Amino acid sequence: MFVKYGMNSGFSSLASPAVLRRQQFLIKSLGGYSDITHQKRMEAVKCLSGGASLEADAENVLRAITPSLDPTRHKGQAGKIAVIGGCREYTGAPYFAAISALKIECVSKIMTHARQSNVPMVVDGDGLFLVTNSVELVSGYPLAVLTPNVNEYKRLVQKVLGCEVNDQEAHGELLSLSKGMGCVTILRKGKSDLISDGEIVQSVGIYGSPRRCGGQGDILSGSVGVFLSWARQHILATERKPTVRDHYSPTNPTVLGCIAGSALLRKAASLAFEHKKRSTLTTDIIECLGQSLEAICPAS
Repeated sequence: MFVKYGMNSGFSSLASPAVLRRQQFLIKSLGGYSDITHQKRMEAVKCLSGGASLEADAENVLRAITPSLDPTRHKGQAGKIAVIGGCREYTGAPYFAAISALKIECVSKIMTHARQSNVPMVVDGDGLFLVTNSVELVSGYPLAVLTPNVNEYKRLVQKVLGCEVNDQEAHGELLSLSKGMGCVTILRKGKSDLISDGEIVQSVGIYGSPRRCGGQGDILSGSVGVFLSWARQHILATERKPTVRDHYSPTNPTVLGCIAGSALLRKAASLAFEHKKRSTLTTDIIECLGQSLEAICPAS
């Protein structure tokens, strides 16, 4: 289950300071990028990530948990994902996440019911605002995944740990936050995505795109939902009968789902940027998801 819904119904002036700041940030972000720069950054990240002790073996995770295509199987056997989100002003987020949206006033009840039914849930966007104010909705639930951005993470740290974010202690802080929420899995989005379930910390630093178009977090949360489902199926299958496809030892399916979702989004964003450069849109990244998955985990 994926939880993301809009809560802000206000409108801001086009000339507001917030809009101007975003425009200035975008101009800075897009300045000075060329094919050579993009290639050099990708190579540099590859070199750095190779020596990082916490860097996840993301491509092997993707290969291990992605199910093989089987002509004898029918629609629905690879799992089902429920998407809950949308409001009159903000329909884009759930559309990007799963090309569908449901209007709700009862998110808390749905999350409670999902928990009682042992259903995994991915909480993003304003769903995290709800969780920050009602931590008990996910606290202690091992099948919950939170995917906060910088500001959403800051609010969680302030609420649960009672302090400000300390980037110098990012790994330890994330570990403490996850433990403080009863070992909920948290994917902290950033230059490198950090993932923790209260027991371990993993990072995914595959180079993505310098073009930070809105909506990439929505693709991430939707992808995590799919890979979390596949990871659970993979673990159940390998517990019964190990296979030669096991390049990565089974662990927490929520962590595996986060690693795989992060890796796929970054690969797709990189590919989209190679083709579209400054005009890259979230829809372009979506178009590259299939190609990116096929490059890592061929269907045949």
